Amino acid sequence: MSATGDHRGHGHTEVELPKQLVDDDGRPLRTGTLWTASAHIITAVIGSGVLSLAWGVAQLGWAAGPAVMVLFAAVIYYTSTLLAECYRSGDAVVGKRNRTYIDAVRATMGASKERLCTAIQLSNLFGIGIGVTIAASVSMRAIKRAGCFHVRGHKDPCHASTSPYIAVFGVMQIVFSQIPDLEKVWWLSTVAAVMSFSYSAIGISLGIAEIIANGGLRGTLTGVIGAAAGVTKMQKVWRSLQAFGNIAFAYGFSIILLEIQDTIRAGPPSEAKVMKKATAVSVAVTTVVYLLCGCVGYAAFGGGAPDNLLTGFGFYEPFWLLDVANAAVVVHLVGTYQVMSQPVFAYVERRAAAAWPRSALVRARSVRVGPVALAAVSPLQLVWRTAYVCVTTAVAMLLPFFGSVVGLIGAASFWPLTVYFPVEMYIAQRGMARGSARWLLLQALSAGCLAVSVAAAAGSIAGVVDAFKAHNPFCWAC
Repeated sequence: MSATGDHRGHGHTEVELPKQLVDDDGRPLRTGTLWTASAHIITAVIGSGVLSLAWGVAQLGWAAGPAVMVLFAAVIYYTSTLLAECYRSGDAVVGKRNRTYIDAVRATMGASKERLCTAIQLSNLFGIGIGVTIAASVSMRAIKRAGCFHVRGHKDPCHASTSPYIAVFGVMQIVFSQIPDLEKVWWLSTVAAVMSFSYSAIGISLGIAEIIANGGLRGTLTGVIGAAAGVTKMQKVWRSLQAFGNIAFAYGFSIILLEIQDTIRAGPPSEAKVMKKATAVSVAVTTVVYLLCGCVGYAAFGGGAPDNLLTGFGFYEPFWLLDVANAAVVVHLVGTYQVMSQPVFAYVERRAAAAWPRSALVRARSVRVGPVALAAVSPLQLVWRTAYVCVTTAVAMLLPFFGSVVGLIGAASFWPLTVYFPVEMYIAQRGMARGSARWLLLQALSAGCLAVSVAAAAGSIAGVVDAFKAHNPFCWAC
C-alpha cells in the first residue's frame, strides 16, 4: 500500500488521480455495495449483544421479551432510514456528501449541535470498544474454563480472571488498529459476519438440545420474580430496565451508519436507497437471529438464563463445540472493535491533518517487509491509535461486568444517536412544518424513546454498582 494513496482524509498525502478513478468529492472511487454495507452492519450488530438476550428475555418474560425486541427493531430500522437520507445535503444523488455522522449534524443543525453530537458519539464509540473488549475476554476465558470443567468435573469452580485475556485482546487490536480506514476493513467485516452466524447457530442448536433434554419449554409470561427465584419486586424493576438497555445495545449501529454509507459506490441508485435496503436486510436478519437466541435460551434455562449464553455455562458439553463457538465470538469481536473504532480514529486524524497539514506527524510512511509495502502509517496514527486501544483495555480491566456494562452503553446511546439526532436532522433537511402531523408523530417517538433510555440507564447503573462491590481489578487469578 503506497504511502501516497488517499486514506479518507486521515492526514495522508494525496496525489491527483485520473477523473475516472475519483468520485464527485475528489476521493478515490467508492466500491461498496448492498452486501458489503450489510456485512458492516451485521458485524456491528450481531456480536456481544446477542449473547445477553436470553437473560433479557428471562427478565421480561414470554409476553414482553419478544415484543420488546421486535419494537426496538422497528424503531431502529425507521430512524436509520431517516438518517440515511441525511448522507447528502440537498439532492439525494449529487448533493454534498456528509461523510460522517458528525458532518451530517453540522450541515443540518449547526455548530452547537455538532459539538454536542461529537461528544456523545465519540464517548459512546469509546464505551462500545470497552464493552467489546470485555465480551471478547469473557469468551476467551470460557474456552479455558470449558476445558477445566471437562477434565475436573462440573463441580470444580475453575476460577479464571478476565484480565490477562483483556490484555491479549488489546495487543491484537493494537495491530489491527493500523488498518487505514473503514473501507479497508471490508474483508474483516465479512469474516466477522460469518463468525457471528456460526456462534449464533451453535448457541441456538445447544439451546434446542437443552430444551429436548428438559422435556419441554421453561419460563413464564412475566419473567423472573418472586422468592423462589431470589428476585424481589424492586430487583425485578431494575433488571427489567437493564434488559431494555441490553436489547438497545444489541441493535446499536446507527452511530456508524453514515460512515458505512460513505463506503457505497455512487449511484444510481443513490447511496440512500442502497443503505435503506442494506438496513432492511440487516435488521431483518439480526431480528430473526435475536429472537431465536433470546427465546431459545430462555426456553432452555428459564429464570436461570445466564447473562452470556455461551460463557455462563448453562452448557458444559460438548466442550469442544463451546470452544469453537467462543473462538468465533473472539474473531467476530476483533472486527466489531475495528468497525466501531475507525470513526474515532478518523475524527482525531482529520482534525490533526487540518491543523498541521505540513507536519511530519501526519505524513504517512510506507511500512515494508523486503520489497512488499504492507501499509502506510503516519507517526500520529501509530501513537494515537495505540494509546486509544491501551486506554479501552485498561478501563475494561476495571469494569469487566458484561451484562451491566452492555446495558449501560445501550441505554446511553439509544435515544441521542439512534433517535434524537436522526429525527431532528430529517425534520431540518425536509423543512418540515413545526406542529404538522408528521412533526408531532416524530416528536412523540423521540420523547417515548428518551423515557426508555433514561429508565434503562438507571437499571444498568444499579447493576454496575452491585457488580463492582465484589470486583477486585488487580487480581489476575480471581
